[in-house]
Amino acid sequence: MNFFRRIFGNTKSNHPIRKIPTAPAGWNLTIADLMREMNEGKRKSVGSPEVDWARDYERSLLPSNTRFPKEGDVYESISDMEVDYMTAWRAPFTRGGKAMIRKGERFWIDSAPNSQCPISVYAMAIRYDALEIEAIPASDRENPKYNGYYFSIKTADLISRYRLVDENYKKE
Repeated sequence: MNFFRRIFGNTKSNHPIRKIPTAPAGWNLTIADLMREMNEGKRKSVGSPEVDWARDYERSLLPSNTRFPKEGDVYESISDMEVDYMTAWRAPFTRGGKAMIRKGERFWIDSAPNSQCPISVYAMAIRYDALEIEAIPASDRENPKYNGYYFSIKTADLISRYRLVDENYKKE
């Protein structure tokens, strides 16, 4: 999970802020573009400063009045859609995939994003147990090292595919 938090800017760190070099003129690659290039063999790895530039570029594509997600926010899907999920394990391992989510499904931001302007966040389903059975393959759920799941949702998708329904949710 730390790899994805580092890539998407959701890590919590006590490290001093580092100076990021200025992006080259005309930089227009997203994190997905960088990952695709790596998968195609055009890059050996994806890391700083390119990820930082990609994150800044993606943030620049959002409307200037964007309300960024915060801890305690609850979002509701406005249509049936596919969403990325990730599984946690009692091992140095993670897996993920895509799940179909129905209109009206609600998610909450269960921890504060590290950045005040995140390009993506991790979210937990309000109907966690029911959605786990629907979204996560039985082969994962039944594995003794399986330790739960969560969703990764881009801020751009929160703006266009979800509606904010609560700002102060706390798990009971």
